[in-house]
Amino acid sequence: MQIQPYLSFEGKCEEAINFYRTALGAQVEMLMRFKEAPDQSMMTPGSGDKVMHASLKIGEATVFASDGRCMGKANFSGISLSLTPSSESDAKRFFNALADGGQVQVPLSKTFFSPAFGVVADKFGVPWMIYVTQ
Repeated sequence: MQIQPYLSFEGKCEEAINFYRTALGAQVEMLMRFKEAPDQSMMTPGSGDKVMHASLKIGEATVFASDGRCMGKANFSGISLSLTPSSESDAKRFFNALADGGQVQVPLSKTFFSPAFGVVADKFGVPWMIYVTQ
C-alpha cells in the first residue's frame, strides 16, 4: 500500500506543475483537463482547460495535483511535504528553487539530526521540509 499526497491548487495547477518541473525535476505521468471529463455537469463554468487530475513523479514519489474547484485560494494548512535529497548540495539546490517566490520558514542549516535541514513554503503555499539523512 502507498499513500500519495493530493494537492489542490484552486486554479494554478498548471503553473505549479511547470514550477515543480523546473525546481524539482518533476515528470508528468498523467494530466487530464476538466473538458475531457465524460460528465460536464459538475464542472465549474470556465474551467474546461483547468487540470482535473495530474500525476507527478518527483524522485521516487508520486504526487497527485488538481485545480480542485478553481475557487482561487489554495490552502495547505496542517501538512508538509518532506523531501530527502541524497546530498547537502542537492538539498541546497532544491531549497533555493522552492524558496524562489516563496517564504523560508526555517533556513537550511546543520542540525543535530541532519547535516542540512530547512523548511520553506513555495510560492503556492505548499510547505516543504527538506533534510538530508545522516
